[in-house]
Amino acid sequence: MGSQAGQKPHVVCVPYPAQGHINPMLKVAKLLHAKGFHVTFVNTVYNHNRLLRSRGPNALDGFPSFRFEAIPDGLPETELDATQDIPALCESTMKNCLAPFKELLQRINTGDDVPPVSCILSDGVMSFTLDAAEELGVPEVLFWTPSGCGFMAYLHYYVFVEKGLSPLKGTCSYTD
Repeated sequence: MGSQAGQKPHVVCVPYPAQGHINPMLKVAKLLHAKGFHVTFVNTVYNHNRLLRSRGPNALDGFPSFRFEAIPDGLPETELDATQDIPALCESTMKNCLAPFKELLQRINTGDDVPPVSCILSDGVMSFTLDAAEELGVPEVLFWTPSGCGFMAYLHYYVFVEKGLSPLKGTCSYTD
């Protein structure tokens, strides 16, 4: 994670656009900032606007070496203050986020107000960032944001399938 002589290393952090992914990524970003990194934290426009509405227009003001940016997620704009449709969001981020993300990286690297990007830290679900990191020639670290409990559930899910416990069988409906 090299940087040019005399400049801070610059990490671009990209969480999956859901609260359970944003919060852990933000904690890691704050730790990196405390260790001397310049941090650019990239939300989707939808989540960026939700944050500004809930916390106020100056909510993201702070340190000059920790800034927030936003890219579109590709879904239709809405003013709803709720979690977006997760399957649609997954598909849309895979299909629509690479180009705006690459444009953001280019804008960062051509500006003279921050050090050039030296690495990308991305949620493991936001795999489009791998292409951008390769094109830019910087290292990328994929961060697994779910909790330890969530990780263990994913790790052992195959046991539920092997024992016939999943997918759930029966006539029970959650819409009844």
